[in-house]
Amino acid sequence: MTTHYDQPAQQTGATAWDPPSTAPPPTAPPHTPDQPFVRRLWRGRPEDPRWARPAFLGLLALTLVTYLYNLSASGYANSFYSAAVQAGSKSWKAFFFGSLDAGNAITVDKPSAFMWPMELSVRIFGLNSWAILTPEVLMAVGTVAVVYAGVRRRFSPAAGLIAGAVLALTPVAALMFRFNNPDALLALLMALACYFVVRAVEDGRTKWLVWAGAAIGFAFLAKTLQAFLILPPLAIVYAVCGPVRLRKRLVQLGLATVALVVAGGWWVAIVELWPASSRPYIGGSQNNSFLELTIGYNGLGRINGDETGSVGGGGGGTGSGRWGSTGWDRMFNSEIGSQISWLLPAALILLVAGLWATLPHSRLRSSGGTPMARRTSVTRASFLVWGGSLLITMVVFSYMAGIFHQYYTVALAPYIAAVTGMGAGLLWEKRKETWASLTLAAAVVAAAVWGYVLLNRTSSYLPWLKWLVLIGGLAAAFGLVFAGRISRQLALGAAAVGLLAALAGPTAYTLSTVNSAHTGSIPTAGPAGASMMGFGGGRPGGTGGGMRGGFGGGGTPGQSQQNQQGQQGQQNGNGTLPGGQGQGFPGGGMPGQNGNSQGQNQQNGNGIPGGGQLGEGGRMGGGGGAGGLLNGANVSSAAKKLLEKDAGNYTWVAASIGSQNAASYQLATGDPVMAIGGFNGTDPSPTLAQFKKYVADGKIHYFIAGGMGGGMGGSSSGTSSQITSWVESNFKKVTVGSATFYDLTQKASG
Repeated sequence: MTTHYDQPAQQTGATAWDPPSTAPPPTAPPHTPDQPFVRRLWRGRPEDPRWARPAFLGLLALTLVTYLYNLSASGYANSFYSAAVQAGSKSWKAFFFGSLDAGNAITVDKPSAFMWPMELSVRIFGLNSWAILTPEVLMAVGTVAVVYAGVRRRFSPAAGLIAGAVLALTPVAALMFRFNNPDALLALLMALACYFVVRAVEDGRTKWLVWAGAAIGFAFLAKTLQAFLILPPLAIVYAVCGPVRLRKRLVQLGLATVALVVAGGWWVAIVELWPASSRPYIGGSQNNSFLELTIGYNGLGRINGDETGSVGGGGGGTGSGRWGSTGWDRMFNSEIGSQISWLLPAALILLVAGLWATLPHSRLRSSGGTPMARRTSVTRASFLVWGGSLLITMVVFSYMAGIFHQYYTVALAPYIAAVTGMGAGLLWEKRKETWASLTLAAAVVAAAVWGYVLLNRTSSYLPWLKWLVLIGGLAAAFGLVFAGRISRQLALGAAAVGLLAALAGPTAYTLSTVNSAHTGSIPTAGPAGASMMGFGGGRPGGTGGGMRGGFGGGGTPGQSQQNQQGQQGQQNGNGTLPGGQGQGFPGGGMPGQNGNSQGQNQQNGNGIPGGGQLGEGGRMGGGGGAGGLLNGANVSSAAKKLLEKDAGNYTWVAASIGSQNAASYQLATGDPVMAIGGFNGTDPSPTLAQFKKYVADGKIHYFIAGGMGGGMGGSSSGTSSQITSWVESNFKKVTVGSATFYDLTQKASG
């Protein structure tokens, strides 16, 4: 079926700004009101070929089954957020604010909306891995459906299927849509926003822009300012391409802005106006303010690296920083490339080709022989919306100097998928034109060659696959060069081989991802060793690799480096990490404390050079590793039994420095555990005076030794360090196995 690229795919409702359609009339019978719902669902739109809707439903089913496979292997995944989900399933106040504990001491360092689906699921099905992670899988299915629908409307069902398959088979998508971080909901809402803007360009109705604004506003409640990255291209595209008068376009954009502010601002207003004394402390902020958290730690700090209270900040500028190398090639390097970039070169080629093909000049005509539409071309607007979102997000990710993790790149997956599907569909319809067939072949070559490079980086993983990808891609490209001169069947065969070659690499990494468990704060997709950046994440045991810069001078994934600075534990908590700057990870003892031991570096130290094993209770043995920051503790049955005794008499059964350590004990016992200092122990909450009052009022039973000490700053004057010193000096120590507790109901003897 030939698709007319400047006429709505439904072939109805032609308007003055689109040239008349020359596509053949639909061969399928139109829908009738008396058709059964199941038949309509299975058949789809009358203008589509009969295979289109079954293939689409099959794609959704395959995505669902694949992403559900082995889902429970990851357990609680990121225990930091799982503990908050547990709290929200027990307390509606914790549900609303995003508290880490049901006692509502402190929130996570994000808005709470991304946890609401998980918390509702846990309220219904109980606390378990499936209840937490299944809503994320359903978001994957929804995102694939949105990308398919957005591409299919303007191009063809085949183009939509390609786009949906590319998204589902992106390794980092298979990782994050099976994980409990905010990124799954963010990706779904960003895809919806793009879809709504294209619909608005199509018919000029205000409701689509309002829905787009609402989607971005709610995405703000998932991951704050990252939701606003694509606002410039979306607003500019509609302002230029909208099919109504300029004055109305501006009014419509104003209404969309109002929708955005309302959708994202209602929660912020309530949190900011709520008396601070009766709500939890805003985790990640230094002044108990969500606005400060949004603009600082989660906002500009991520761009310039100036993140007060963060786990290290960035290096600033181009080059190698504490969060990996910045620069134009960041999305392609050994830290990020295997997560997202498999089809990125091909997508960029197809984006340029799509924009060129839809330029309003007379030499390029649509397949029906009519001139391309000018300003209001929906086809060109589609490339601008999805492609603009891809480019601006990629540029920001490439140069941001603050905290950056590989899994952030899942935000690019819907855009890459849509651009790939649209470009492939457009060039296939124009394959009889030499420029189109050559460009399509170039995209296939780019995908095959880059796939070979990425597979070669993990040469021990399926070493034969890289050759199949390279040879298959080159052979398919040769056939596509002559696609317009050979039979349709041979051209389809070449296209199929090219598609298989392009998707073989990411498919292999995706299958490896769904077949592996992922825990911790910084998971990575693909086989072990595919990414060399993360720490404390990846697979259990630290296969995430060593952090470049401040948290690792290279080294083998999951192993500590020896013979480097920090090999010998340094006293007084002032040690520095190999390749790093500043203080906070001493060779012995905990950050902010006076380390009295000089433990040697141990291997398998949670993937951090210089890092020792994480002992029970979060205290790090050997060198000063960061396991307590990014991985929780192993809670023994004896420790669990200790905390559960008389638990109902206390608001918090225990308190611990840092959220990951607290989360582990909370998930093990089911009772609230206070995270002193928030995620990494640097938040000034509670103060020493507040903590003393909690103890005097009998609200906290135990203090868990270890955790993150005084936080990353290592200052002995920090709130966490003050509380630790006061507890150790005044209360009875209780040792259970390798874990140390202080009973806050019993004074120390002598």
